[in-house]
Amino acid sequence: MSRSLTTAADAVASLTRWVDDFPVAGVRFADLTPVFADADGFRAVVDALAAIAPEADLVAGVDARGFLLAAAVAAKRDVGVVAIRKQGKLPPPVLSQEYSLEYGTACLEIPAENLSLAGRRVLLIDDVLATGGTLRAAAELLTLGEAEVAGTAVVLELTFLGGRARLENYPLTALVEV
Repeated sequence: MSRSLTTAADAVASLTRWVDDFPVAGVRFADLTPVFADADGFRAVVDALAAIAPEADLVAGVDARGFLLAAAVAAKRDVGVVAIRKQGKLPPPVLSQEYSLEYGTACLEIPAENLSLAGRRVLLIDDVLATGGTLRAAAELLTLGEAEVAGTAVVLELTFLGGRARLENYPLTALVEV
């Protein structure tokens, strides 16, 4: 394991806040906000993601914590960033992808105009991989926009929820697996 990955894993292990029964009963929420609020922890996570991620023309982040990571990795990689938004946050026209969560349903969107994704390699980043619904929907949304998903990356993978299986068509890298 590289030094940057070890440092990132240590930060995630020591700073992640676990919240039981949030957002609904039976769900254990992994809150990485304290990791991102710690300058050394955030830097370690961004450095590790930038080091292990495949080459890409753009980095996309999923609303909302994925925005923080994607923007930082894109800046480090000297490429553009795309924000994949929750439904209703962008003016029309939009491309949309609905999906199921472990506690309901949701929809992700990107602009349908003035965002040239066709043929571009995109690295997709989010903070936590749980059941895989959000990340899969985001990857399908990018594909709908004619982008090539070069890879997906998360800070923390909750392996016991089996989300990786829903991403079989997209290369996945997790900094930390629990």
